[in-house]
Amino acid sequence: MSSTLLTDRVRVFLNQFRHRLWVKPLIVCLLSIMAALIAKLADGTGLAQITPEISLDSIEVLLSIMASSMLVIATFSVGSMVSAYASAATTATPRSFVLVVADDASQNALSTFVGAFIFSIVALTAVKNSYFQTAGLFILFLLTALIFSVVIFTFVRWVDSIARLGRMGTTIEKVEIATAASLKRRKHAPTLCGVSVSSEASGRAVHAVNVGYVQYINIAALQNWAEKHKMRVVIAALPGTFAAQNRPLAYIRADSGDLTELDNTPVLAAFQIGDVRLFDDDPRFGLVVLSEIAGRALSPAVNDPGTAICIIGTLIRLFTLWDEPLTDNDRQAPEYNRIEVPEICPHDMCDDAFTAIARDGAGIVEVAVRLQKALSSLASSHDKNIRAAAEYHSELALKRAKIALNVAEDYKAVQAAAQQISQ
Repeated sequence: MSSTLLTDRVRVFLNQFRHRLWVKPLIVCLLSIMAALIAKLADGTGLAQITPEISLDSIEVLLSIMASSMLVIATFSVGSMVSAYASAATTATPRSFVLVVADDASQNALSTFVGAFIFSIVALTAVKNSYFQTAGLFILFLLTALIFSVVIFTFVRWVDSIARLGRMGTTIEKVEIATAASLKRRKHAPTLCGVSVSSEASGRAVHAVNVGYVQYINIAALQNWAEKHKMRVVIAALPGTFAAQNRPLAYIRADSGDLTELDNTPVLAAFQIGDVRLFDDDPRFGLVVLSEIAGRALSPAVNDPGTAICIIGTLIRLFTLWDEPLTDNDRQAPEYNRIEVPEICPHDMCDDAFTAIARDGAGIVEVAVRLQKALSSLASSHDKNIRAAAEYHSELALKRAKIALNVAEDYKAVQAAAQQISQ
Protein backbone atom coordinates (compact mmCIF):
# COMPACT_ATOMS: atom_id res chain seq x y z
CA MET A 1 0.00 0.00 0.00
CA SER A 2 2.80 2.40 0.85
CA SER A 3 4.37 2.04 -2.60
CA THR A 4 1.03 2.74 -4.30
CA LEU A 5 0.49 5.78 -2.08
CA LEU A 6 3.96 7.11 -2.90
CA THR A 7 3.56 6.53 -6.65
CA ASP A 8 0.17 8.23 -6.73
CA ARG A 9 1.41 11.24 -4.79
CA VAL A 10 4.46 11.59 -7.03
CA ARG A 11 2.26 11.46 -10.14
CA VAL A 12 -0.04 14.19 -8.81
CA PHE A 13 2.93 16.31 -7.71
CA LEU A 14 4.72 16.04 -11.06
CA ASN A 15 1.56 16.76 -13.04
CA GLN A 16 1.04 19.96 -11.09
CA PHE A 17 4.55 21.15 -11.94
CA ARG A 18 4.26 20.18 -15.60
CA HIS A 19 1.82 23.05 -16.04
CA ARG A 20 4.25 25.64 -14.65
CA LEU A 21 6.37 27.30 -17.31
CA TRP A 22 9.09 28.37 -14.89
CA VAL A 23 10.00 24.91 -13.56
CA LYS A 24 12.04 23.51 -16.45
CA PRO A 25 13.84 26.82 -17.24
CA LEU A 26 14.83 27.13 -13.58
CA ILE A 27 16.24 23.61 -13.48
CA VAL A 28 18.15 24.13 -16.74
CA CYS A 29 19.51 27.47 -15.48
CA LEU A 30 20.95 25.80 -12.38
CA LEU A 31 22.48 23.04 -14.51
CA SER A 32 23.94 25.67 -16.85
CA ILE A 33 25.67 27.47 -13.99
CA MET A 34 27.07 24.16 -12.77
CA ALA A 35 28.26 23.26 -16.28
CA ALA A 36 29.99 26.62 -16.73
CA LEU A 37 31.90 26.26 -13.47
CA ILE A 38 32.55 22.52 -13.53
CA ALA A 39 35.18 22.99 -16.24
CA LYS A 40 37.42 24.36 -13.51
CA LEU A 41 37.77 20.84 -12.12
CA ALA A 42 39.87 19.89 -15.16
CA ASP A 43 42.59 22.34 -14.14
CA GLY A 44 43.46 20.20 -11.14
CA THR A 45 44.21 17.15 -13.30
CA GLY A 46 46.88 16.20 -15.83
CA LEU A 47 44.68 17.08 -18.81
CA ALA A 48 46.68 20.23 -19.46
CA GLN A 49 49.56 18.09 -20.75
CA ILE A 50 47.49 16.32 -23.42
CA THR A 51 44.83 18.88 -24.37
CA PRO A 52 45.46 21.50 -27.06
CA GLU A 53 45.67 25.11 -26.02
CA ILE A 54 42.52 27.07 -26.84
CA SER A 55 42.73 30.78 -27.58
CA LEU A 56 40.90 33.00 -25.13
CA ASP A 57 39.65 35.18 -27.98
CA SER A 58 37.93 32.28 -29.73
CA ILE A 59 36.06 31.24 -26.59
CA GLU A 60 35.10 34.84 -25.82
CA VAL A 61 33.73 35.31 -29.34
CA LEU A 62 31.66 32.13 -29.17
CA LEU A 63 30.29 32.99 -25.73
CA SER A 64 29.54 36.56 -26.77
CA ILE A 65 27.61 35.37 -29.83
CA MET A 66 25.66 32.94 -27.69
CA ALA A 67 24.90 35.53 -25.02
CA SER A 68 23.63 38.10 -27.52
CA SER A 69 21.54 35.70 -29.61
CA MET A 70 20.03 33.39 -26.99
CA LEU A 71 18.20 36.16 -25.16
CA VAL A 72 16.63 37.32 -28.43
CA ILE A 73 15.60 33.77 -29.35
CA ALA A 74 14.21 33.14 -25.87
CA THR A 75 12.13 36.32 -26.08
CA PHE A 76 10.92 35.32 -29.54
CA SER A 77 9.98 31.84 -28.32
CA VAL A 78 7.94 33.26 -25.43
CA GLY A 79 6.05 35.51 -27.84
CA SER A 80 5.32 32.60 -30.16
CA MET A 81 4.16 30.42 -27.28
CA VAL A 82 1.82 33.12 -25.97
CA SER A 83 0.29 33.47 -29.44
CA ALA A 84 -0.21 29.71 -29.62
CA TYR A 85 -1.85 29.69 -26.19
CA ALA A 86 -4.23 32.46 -27.21
CA SER A 87 -5.05 30.62 -30.44
CA ALA A 88 -5.88 27.42 -28.55
CA ALA A 89 -8.15 29.28 -26.13
CA THR A 90 -10.06 31.13 -28.86
CA THR A 91 -10.32 28.52 -31.62
CA ALA A 92 -10.90 25.42 -29.45
CA THR A 93 -11.91 26.02 -25.83
CA PRO A 94 -10.27 27.74 -22.83
CA ARG A 95 -10.35 24.38 -21.00
CA SER A 96 -7.66 23.08 -23.37
CA PHE A 97 -5.23 25.83 -22.35
CA VAL A 98 -3.63 23.77 -19.59
CA LEU A 99 -2.67 21.03 -22.06
CA VAL A 100 -1.13 23.47 -24.52
CA VAL A 101 0.92 25.07 -21.73
CA ALA A 102 2.23 21.62 -20.76
CA ASP A 103 3.60 21.01 -24.27
CA ASP A 104 7.01 19.40 -23.74
CA ALA A 105 8.59 20.62 -26.98
CA SER A 106 7.89 24.28 -26.19
CA GLN A 107 8.97 24.01 -22.57
CA ASN A 108 12.17 22.19 -23.54
CA ALA A 109 12.95 24.79 -26.20
CA LEU A 110 12.44 27.72 -23.84
CA SER A 111 14.53 25.98 -21.18
CA THR A 112 17.33 25.32 -23.67
CA PHE A 113 17.45 28.91 -24.90
CA VAL A 114 17.38 30.43 -21.42
CA GLY A 115 19.88 27.88 -20.14
CA ALA A 116 22.28 28.60 -23.00
CA PHE A 117 22.01 32.32 -22.26
CA ILE A 118 22.80 31.80 -18.56
CA PHE A 119 25.67 29.46 -19.41
CA SER A 120 27.23 31.97 -21.79
CA ILE A 121 26.95 34.84 -19.29
CA VAL A 122 28.48 32.88 -16.41
CA ALA A 123 31.22 31.33 -18.59
CA LEU A 124 32.07 34.66 -20.24
CA THR A 125 32.38 36.35 -16.86
CA ALA A 126 34.66 33.57 -15.63
CA VAL A 127 36.84 33.72 -18.74
CA LYS A 128 37.18 37.50 -18.51
CA ASN A 129 38.47 37.13 -14.95
CA SER A 130 41.02 34.39 -15.86
CA TYR A 131 39.15 31.78 -13.83
CA PHE A 132 40.20 28.89 -16.11
CA GLN A 133 43.60 27.53 -17.04
CA THR A 134 44.56 25.52 -20.14
CA ALA A 135 42.62 22.33 -19.34
CA GLY A 136 39.63 24.25 -18.04
CA LEU A 137 39.47 26.37 -21.20
CA PHE A 138 39.53 23.26 -23.36
CA ILE A 139 36.65 21.65 -21.41
CA LEU A 140 34.76 24.93 -21.56
CA PHE A 141 35.27 25.03 -25.33
CA LEU A 142 33.86 21.52 -25.66
CA LEU A 143 30.87 22.41 -23.49
CA THR A 144 30.23 25.53 -25.57
CA ALA A 145 30.35 23.55 -28.81
CA LEU A 146 28.02 20.94 -27.33
CA ILE A 147 25.52 23.56 -26.19
CA PHE A 148 25.63 25.21 -29.62
CA SER A 149 24.75 21.86 -31.19
CA VAL A 150 21.90 21.30 -28.72
CA VAL A 151 20.55 24.80 -29.35
CA ILE A 152 20.56 24.33 -33.13
CA PHE A 153 18.84 20.94 -32.90
CA THR A 154 16.29 22.24 -30.41
CA PHE A 155 15.53 25.33 -32.50
CA VAL A 156 14.89 23.30 -35.65
CA ARG A 157 12.67 20.86 -33.75
CA TRP A 158 10.86 23.67 -31.97
CA VAL A 159 10.09 25.54 -35.21
CA ASP A 160 8.29 22.43 -36.47
CA SER A 161 6.40 22.13 -33.18
CA ILE A 162 5.43 25.80 -32.78
CA ALA A 163 3.97 25.82 -36.30
CA ARG A 164 1.38 23.29 -35.07
CA LEU A 165 0.98 24.36 -31.44
CA GLY A 166 -2.37 26.00 -30.82
CA ARG A 167 -3.89 24.78 -34.08
CA MET A 168 -7.21 23.01 -33.89
CA GLY A 169 -5.92 19.58 -34.91
CA THR A 170 -3.05 19.68 -32.42
CA THR A 171 -5.32 20.82 -29.60
CA ILE A 172 -7.81 18.02 -30.29
CA GLU A 173 -4.96 15.52 -30.33
CA LYS A 174 -3.65 16.75 -26.96
CA VAL A 175 -7.12 16.53 -25.40
CA GLU A 176 -7.56 13.02 -26.79
CA ILE A 177 -4.20 11.87 -25.43
CA ALA A 178 -4.94 13.30 -21.98
CA THR A 179 -8.43 11.81 -21.94
CA ALA A 180 -7.19 8.41 -23.10
CA ALA A 181 -4.57 8.33 -20.33
CA SER A 182 -7.19 9.21 -17.72
CA LEU A 183 -9.61 6.60 -19.11
CA LYS A 184 -6.92 3.91 -18.99
CA ARG A 185 -6.11 4.65 -15.36
CA ARG A 186 -9.78 4.53 -14.39
CA LYS A 187 -10.40 1.43 -16.52
CA HIS A 188 -7.59 -0.42 -14.75
CA ALA A 189 -8.85 0.77 -11.35
CA PRO A 190 -12.60 1.50 -11.74
CA THR A 191 -13.01 1.94 -7.98
CA LEU A 192 -9.65 3.73 -7.48
CA CYS A 193 -8.30 0.54 -5.88
CA GLY A 194 -11.11 0.62 -3.33
CA VAL A 195 -14.06 -1.76 -3.24
CA SER A 196 -17.41 -1.42 -4.98
CA VAL A 197 -20.25 0.29 -3.17
CA SER A 198 -22.19 -2.44 -1.40
CA SER A 199 -25.36 -0.53 -0.54
CA GLU A 200 -26.93 2.90 -0.58
CA ALA A 201 -24.87 5.61 1.06
CA SER A 202 -25.58 5.92 4.75
CA GLY A 203 -23.85 7.13 7.88
CA ARG A 204 -22.48 10.54 8.76
CA ALA A 205 -22.16 12.81 5.74
CA VAL A 206 -18.91 14.73 5.33
CA HIS A 207 -19.54 18.01 3.53
CA ALA A 208 -17.06 20.19 1.70
CA VAL A 209 -15.75 23.31 3.39
CA ASN A 210 -14.60 24.97 0.16
CA VAL A 211 -16.57 25.41 -3.04
CA GLY A 212 -14.96 24.00 -6.17
CA TYR A 213 -14.29 20.81 -8.09
CA VAL A 214 -12.91 17.61 -6.63
CA GLN A 215 -9.54 17.20 -8.34
CA TYR A 216 -7.98 14.27 -6.50
CA ILE A 217 -8.87 11.84 -3.73
CA ASN A 218 -6.14 10.37 -1.55
CA ILE A 219 -7.69 6.93 -1.16
CA ALA A 220 -4.65 5.55 0.67
CA ALA A 221 -4.86 8.25 3.34
CA LEU A 222 -8.57 7.50 3.80
CA GLN A 223 -7.74 3.79 4.22
CA ASN A 224 -5.14 4.53 6.90
CA TRP A 225 -7.62 6.71 8.79
CA ALA A 226 -10.41 4.14 8.45
CA GLU A 227 -8.19 1.32 9.73
CA LYS A 228 -7.08 3.41 12.68
CA HIS A 229 -10.63 4.30 13.76
CA LYS A 230 -12.38 1.11 12.60
CA MET A 231 -14.48 2.98 10.04
CA ARG A 232 -15.81 2.48 6.55
CA VAL A 233 -15.84 5.38 4.06
CA VAL A 234 -18.22 5.59 1.10
CA ILE A 235 -17.08 8.07 -1.54
CA ALA A 236 -19.94 10.27 -2.74
CA ALA A 237 -18.01 12.72 -4.92
CA LEU A 238 -15.62 11.39 -7.57
CA PRO A 239 -12.98 13.63 -9.19
CA GLY A 240 -14.79 16.14 -11.38
CA THR A 241 -17.76 16.53 -9.03
CA PHE A 242 -18.70 20.09 -8.09
CA ALA A 243 -18.36 20.33 -4.33
CA ALA A 244 -20.44 22.72 -2.25
CA GLN A 245 -21.47 22.92 1.35
CA ASN A 246 -24.77 21.16 0.68
CA ARG A 247 -23.24 18.19 -1.18
CA PRO A 248 -21.59 15.33 0.73
CA LEU A 249 -18.09 14.30 -0.28
CA ALA A 250 -18.29 11.00 1.59
CA TYR A 251 -20.21 9.04 4.20
CA ILE A 252 -18.52 7.40 7.17
CA ARG A 253 -19.81 4.45 9.15
CA ALA A 254 -18.36 2.88 12.25
CA ASP A 255 -17.94 -0.86 12.73
CA SER A 256 -19.39 -0.24 16.17
CA GLY A 257 -19.87 2.65 18.54
CA ASP A 258 -20.93 6.28 18.23
CA LEU A 259 -19.69 8.85 15.67
CA THR A 260 -20.57 11.92 17.72
CA GLU A 261 -17.06 12.83 18.88
CA LEU A 262 -15.25 11.61 15.78
CA ASP A 263 -12.99 14.16 14.05
CA ASN A 264 -13.55 13.91 10.28
CA THR A 265 -10.94 16.52 9.36
CA PRO A 266 -8.58 13.88 7.88
CA VAL A 267 -11.43 12.78 5.58
CA LEU A 268 -11.85 16.33 4.30
CA ALA A 269 -8.08 16.67 3.86
CA ALA A 270 -8.04 13.63 1.55
CA PHE A 271 -10.17 15.52 -0.98
CA GLN A 272 -8.23 18.02 -3.07
CA ILE A 273 -10.68 20.72 -4.18
CA GLY A 274 -9.78 23.43 -6.70
CA ASP A 275 -11.37 26.06 -8.87
CA VAL A 276 -11.14 24.06 -12.10
CA ARG A 277 -11.42 20.45 -13.23
CA LEU A 278 -8.26 18.53 -14.14
CA PHE A 279 -7.72 15.87 -16.79
CA ASP A 280 -5.54 13.57 -14.68
CA ASP A 281 -8.16 11.76 -12.57
CA ASP A 282 -11.33 12.99 -14.27
CA PRO A 283 -11.98 11.07 -17.52
CA ARG A 284 -15.34 12.74 -18.04
CA PHE A 285 -13.71 16.17 -18.19
CA GLY A 286 -11.87 15.23 -21.38
CA LEU A 287 -15.16 14.18 -22.96
CA VAL A 288 -16.71 17.51 -21.93
CA VAL A 289 -13.82 19.47 -23.45
CA LEU A 290 -14.06 17.59 -26.75
CA SER A 291 -17.80 18.23 -26.79
CA GLU A 292 -17.16 21.94 -26.15
CA ILE A 293 -14.76 22.10 -29.10
CA ALA A 294 -17.39 20.52 -31.34
CA GLY A 295 -20.07 22.87 -30.00
CA ARG A 296 -17.96 25.92 -30.79
CA ALA A 297 -17.23 24.60 -34.28
CA LEU A 298 -20.97 24.19 -34.88
CA SER A 299 -21.81 27.74 -33.78
CA PRO A 300 -23.05 30.12 -36.52
CA ALA A 301 -19.99 32.32 -36.03
CA VAL A 302 -17.58 29.47 -36.84
CA ASN A 303 -19.71 27.13 -39.00
CA ASP A 304 -17.15 24.32 -39.17
CA PRO A 305 -19.02 20.99 -39.26
CA GLY A 306 -15.83 19.19 -40.32
CA THR A 307 -14.31 19.75 -36.87
CA ALA A 308 -17.45 18.39 -35.22
CA ILE A 309 -17.26 15.28 -37.39
CA CYS A 310 -13.60 14.90 -36.41
CA ILE A 311 -14.56 15.17 -32.73
CA ILE A 312 -17.20 12.45 -33.16
CA GLY A 313 -14.52 10.12 -34.50
CA THR A 314 -12.27 11.00 -31.56
CA LEU A 315 -15.05 10.24 -29.09
CA ILE A 316 -15.69 6.84 -30.67
CA ARG A 317 -11.99 5.98 -30.35
CA LEU A 318 -12.11 6.87 -26.66
CA PHE A 319 -15.27 4.85 -26.01
CA THR A 320 -13.75 1.93 -27.91
CA LEU A 321 -10.71 2.18 -25.64
CA TRP A 322 -13.00 2.15 -22.62
CA ASP A 323 -14.87 -0.88 -23.96
CA GLU A 324 -11.79 -3.03 -24.59
CA PRO A 325 -11.71 -6.12 -22.35
CA LEU A 326 -9.07 -6.24 -19.65
CA THR A 327 -6.79 -9.12 -18.81
CA ASP A 328 -6.23 -10.21 -15.23
CA ASN A 329 -2.81 -8.55 -15.27
CA ASP A 330 -4.24 -5.20 -16.37
CA ARG A 331 -6.93 -4.89 -13.73
CA GLN A 332 -5.64 -3.62 -10.40
CA ALA A 333 -6.88 -5.61 -7.43
CA PRO A 334 -8.64 -3.67 -4.65
CA GLU A 335 -6.13 -2.59 -2.01
CA TYR A 336 -8.33 -0.46 0.25
CA ASN A 337 -11.03 -2.69 1.69
CA ARG A 338 -12.53 0.00 3.89
CA ILE A 339 -13.12 2.53 1.11
CA GLU A 340 -16.18 2.08 -1.11
CA VAL A 341 -15.96 3.93 -4.43
CA PRO A 342 -18.67 4.11 -7.12
CA GLU A 343 -17.72 3.44 -10.72
CA ILE A 344 -18.21 5.94 -13.53
CA CYS A 345 -21.64 5.63 -15.13
CA PRO A 346 -21.41 5.05 -18.93
CA HIS A 347 -24.69 6.93 -19.38
CA ASP A 348 -23.13 10.02 -17.81
CA MET A 349 -20.11 9.65 -20.10
CA CYS A 350 -22.37 9.59 -23.16
CA ASP A 351 -24.24 12.64 -21.84
CA ASP A 352 -20.94 14.51 -21.57
CA ALA A 353 -19.84 13.46 -25.03
CA PHE A 354 -22.89 13.64 -27.27
CA THR A 355 -25.54 15.96 -25.83
CA ALA A 356 -24.03 19.21 -27.07
CA ILE A 357 -23.14 17.78 -30.48
CA ALA A 358 -26.66 16.40 -30.97
CA ARG A 359 -28.19 19.71 -29.92
CA ASP A 360 -25.97 22.06 -31.94
CA GLY A 361 -25.60 19.77 -34.96
CA ALA A 362 -29.22 18.74 -35.28
CA GLY A 363 -29.78 21.14 -38.18
CA ILE A 364 -26.66 20.05 -40.11
CA VAL A 365 -27.41 16.84 -41.97
CA GLU A 366 -23.81 15.62 -42.34
CA VAL A 367 -23.16 16.00 -38.61
CA ALA A 368 -26.47 14.37 -37.67
CA VAL A 369 -25.80 11.39 -39.97
CA ARG A 370 -22.26 10.93 -38.67
CA LEU A 371 -23.49 11.09 -35.09
CA GLN A 372 -26.06 8.37 -35.77
CA LYS A 373 -23.41 6.16 -37.37
CA ALA A 374 -21.13 6.71 -34.37
CA LEU A 375 -23.90 5.81 -31.92
CA SER A 376 -24.67 2.74 -34.03
CA SER A 377 -21.06 1.69 -33.51
CA LEU A 378 -21.39 2.13 -29.75
CA ALA A 379 -24.64 0.15 -29.77
CA SER A 380 -22.59 -2.97 -30.56
CA SER A 381 -20.49 -2.51 -27.42
CA HIS A 382 -19.75 -5.34 -25.01
CA ASP A 383 -21.05 -3.17 -22.17
CA LYS A 384 -24.84 -3.26 -21.90
CA ASN A 385 -24.82 0.15 -20.21
CA ILE A 386 -23.00 1.72 -23.15
CA ARG A 387 -25.43 0.02 -25.54
CA ALA A 388 -28.40 1.41 -23.65
CA ALA A 389 -26.89 4.89 -23.54
CA ALA A 390 -26.11 4.81 -27.27
CA GLU A 391 -29.68 3.79 -28.12
CA TYR A 392 -31.07 6.54 -25.88
CA HIS A 393 -28.89 9.25 -27.42
CA SER A 394 -29.69 8.00 -30.92
CA GLU A 395 -33.41 8.42 -30.28
CA LEU A 396 -32.84 11.83 -28.69
CA ALA A 397 -30.66 13.03 -31.59
CA LEU A 398 -33.25 11.82 -34.08
CA LYS A 399 -35.96 13.83 -32.31
CA ARG A 400 -33.78 16.94 -32.44
CA ALA A 401 -33.00 16.40 -36.12
CA LYS A 402 -36.72 16.06 -36.92
CA ILE A 403 -37.33 19.50 -35.42
CA ALA A 404 -34.24 21.22 -36.86
CA LEU A 405 -34.08 19.81 -40.42
CA ASN A 406 -36.35 21.57 -42.89
CA VAL A 407 -35.78 19.27 -45.88
CA ALA A 408 -37.55 15.91 -45.79
CA GLU A 409 -34.75 14.15 -47.66
CA ASP A 410 -32.22 15.29 -45.06
CA TYR A 411 -34.32 13.89 -42.24
CA LYS A 412 -34.78 10.60 -44.10
CA ALA A 413 -30.99 10.29 -44.38
CA VAL A 414 -30.62 10.78 -40.64
CA GLN A 415 -33.49 8.38 -39.96
CA ALA A 416 -31.92 5.73 -42.17
CA ALA A 417 -28.64 6.04 -40.26
CA ALA A 418 -30.50 5.77 -36.95
CA GLN A 419 -32.26 2.58 -38.04
CA GLN A 420 -28.91 0.79 -38.22
CA ILE A 421 -28.91 0.58 -34.43
CA SER A 422 -32.00 -1.63 -34.36
CA GLN A 423 -30.75 -3.95 -37.08
